[in-house]
Amino acid sequence: MKLKKIVSAVALASVASFGMTAQADEKAYADFPVTVKDYKGDAEHSVSYTGQIARQVLHTSLKKLAGQGNGEPNAELKAKMMAYYEGKDAGRDIISPKTKGDFVIAETKVDDLSKKKNLAGKAYKGAVTSWPGNMTGAEVLAFMIDKASSANKGYDKVNGLDYAQLISKFTMGAVFYNQAVDNYLDEKLEADTKPNNKPYKAGKAYTGKEHVWDEAFGYFGVPANTLSLTPKQAYTVAKGKEGGLTLADANKDGKVSLYNEMLFAHGYYAAATDKSGKTNYLHTITKAFIDGRQLITDANGEALSDAERTQLKAYAATIAENWEKVIAEAVFKYAGSTYKDIEKLNAALDAKEDVSKILRGYAKHWGELKGFAMALQVSGKDLGATGVQLNRLIGFGPVLLGNTQVTGIDADGNYVQSSTVTLDEYMLQMLKVQQLMVDEFGVEARSKDVLASMGDLIKKLGEQAAEAEND
Repeated sequence: MKLKKIVSAVALASVASFGMTAQADEKAYADFPVTVKDYKGDAEHSVSYTGQIARQVLHTSLKKLAGQGNGEPNAELKAKMMAYYEGKDAGRDIISPKTKGDFVIAETKVDDLSKKKNLAGKAYKGAVTSWPGNMTGAEVLAFMIDKASSANKGYDKVNGLDYAQLISKFTMGAVFYNQAVDNYLDEKLEADTKPNNKPYKAGKAYTGKEHVWDEAFGYFGVPANTLSLTPKQAYTVAKGKEGGLTLADANKDGKVSLYNEMLFAHGYYAAATDKSGKTNYLHTITKAFIDGRQLITDANGEALSDAERTQLKAYAATIAENWEKVIAEAVFKYAGSTYKDIEKLNAALDAKEDVSKILRGYAKHWGELKGFAMALQVSGKDLGATGVQLNRLIGFGPVLLGNTQVTGIDADGNYVQSSTVTLDEYMLQMLKVQQLMVDEFGVEARSKDVLASMGDLIKKLGEQAAEAEND
């Protein structure tokens, strides 16, 4: 199968068999014609984002490796992780996702998608204030990889850190989100950058603006035929669950191509959030990508007019605004999960029960919370006081049993812990994180909503107080 092609007619004709609510005329992100003037090659279509999907599988593979340590310094594991992070060598296996039962993955090597790709070269170049050490995004990820290689299955129980989650969620932000919204959908949409009346590079079948837009789409990480899938179906594809092959296999070759038939990264979280029925991030973002690509294609290889670029920037704004909300929804969710973990922890401590499993879950959920909160701050948009408040509320590590948390890194790269707030006070800070996501980002799905339950409790207490006063 040619990786750069997907027969959308076949995909759309298969809608009925998928049991979808989508209409047969919904377009896939595929089959856009070649518009490059005087093109001499044999390509039939101009869509290409293989490099971005190669980085998607570098990320998923790196996350898998982050959980393979044995609790001792492990130079071999660190070298392998760095090969997926900053290496470009051929022969790297796709560690995840892999074939599972009848959910057969078409590609087995990173180079099956695109050669000489890495993550480090595309990571956020600015200073990361949400992590100690005043490091760049690329340096933060390298630091976490070093720590993960020595941790027991990615878990540092002394500091309460889950490196698989931290590395994964921050990579999704520092590479995919940052590159898409602060590069391809920002300065590269200007008239004098990657113009539409020239090929992206000599001999290529796509114009500058066509490829810039495609690259941003690849970083969102959704199948080409996403508009023909409900969020629940897209989620099923991502999980490789029963029935996933039928949903994913748009060209009916019996395999799932990671290039154009799989769900990754923030595309996955958009689908997971939309399953609530309260939001429509997945389709809103995908449709804006398709509409923008159609606008570029309709220019037929000519430079985009000011009016066309204005419309294209409007599509880009829709993508960026909704993508930001997808991440904010995840911050809201995992603040709620962290709150509930502390509730469980307090109950177990009161009952004098073993809390090791609860602490492990607490570290996982906190890692997801922190990773998404860090990702929220690398879009190129200054969050100002909101970012400062978010970082203060969450901190550099979860509050531990002795009411300490990581507050810095010393000159040797070791964590420093200090007394900060109590576990009960930290629970209240998770409520404030959720409120911040509501106030500043307008989250709507509000999964793991502890704010609502607290509101009900406050209302009930108020009613009880009023009744007592009347009595």
